[in-house]
Amino acid sequence: MLVLARDLAGPCLAPRGSVVAVGALDGLHLGHQSLLTRVAARAAITGLTPMVVSFEPLPRSFFATEPLPRLGSVREKIEGVAAMGMAVLLLLRFNRSLAGMPAGEFVRRVIAARCGAREVWVGGDFRFGHARGGDLGLLQALGCELDFEAHALETQAHGGERISSSSIRTALAAGDFAAAAQRLGRPFSMEGRVVRGQQLGRRLGFPTANIRLGRRVSPLRGIFAVRIHGAVAHPLPGVASLGLRPTVGGREMLLEPHVFDFEGDLYGRHLRVEFVAKLRDEETFASLDDLTRQMHADAAAARAILASLHTLPA
Repeated sequence: MLVLARDLAGPCLAPRGSVVAVGALDGLHLGHQSLLTRVAARAAITGLTPMVVSFEPLPRSFFATEPLPRLGSVREKIEGVAAMGMAVLLLLRFNRSLAGMPAGEFVRRVIAARCGAREVWVGGDFRFGHARGGDLGLLQALGCELDFEAHALETQAHGGERISSSSIRTALAAGDFAAAAQRLGRPFSMEGRVVRGQQLGRRLGFPTANIRLGRRVSPLRGIFAVRIHGAVAHPLPGVASLGLRPTVGGREMLLEPHVFDFEGDLYGRHLRVEFVAKLRDEETFASLDDLTRQMHADAAAARAILASLHTLPA
């Protein structure tokens, strides 16, 4: 079972020593997976604790002037780290104090004291500490003093391009779900618990499972052909809106999947919505009748796309 800690201060989380990965890990793409696979393998060989240090909010989001789209939720990060065989996740609260901490102090207080590190693994471009003053060289230099080794994982690439969260966000914004999936190692999806909405979709003949995004900023917006996981034992085909619903004056970003030919009650269920293809951008319609006609056209287009893939159970 994964041990989750949030605080910088506290006793050592791995008294017998650890192999530690450090990174933001948004989306847990193939590069991140390779890093955690290396940590798990080294921990198995050495008998040390496999461990991850990550940050929420993401450092890049903390410093950004505009909201940063996320590839995964905090829950997905925690579950993904556990699934990769990690025993401990130190998910530090990234705030002004942590942002201003000198790199050397971060190594001493977090890597050495809190983690009990004997090996540290990072990506090749990893930077840390105040003004991004720390890098692999500093980790290795301080490792000699604090009794740990530091290594950078070889660059993970696809199609000649380094796999990164930024490149995946770019692919998703362009509607290139195949490129995003190749870098993530799985189709891009979003998940959440179904809540009650205004039930406008039901009145229009398209009942939807409303999923709130909360503070998460989506890298997508529009109307999509999707597969819905979690309603039954296998994925179901559907169409989904992700946005503000401008025709009805919506102000909250919602993910609203409509599951084709499904009569069950989904309220309170935790669903995962897999994005297959973008159909169009959000539009403002002159009337609900116009919106309903477009919803029928969207549903027909989504059915055709999903049927053409021949990947859903009969």
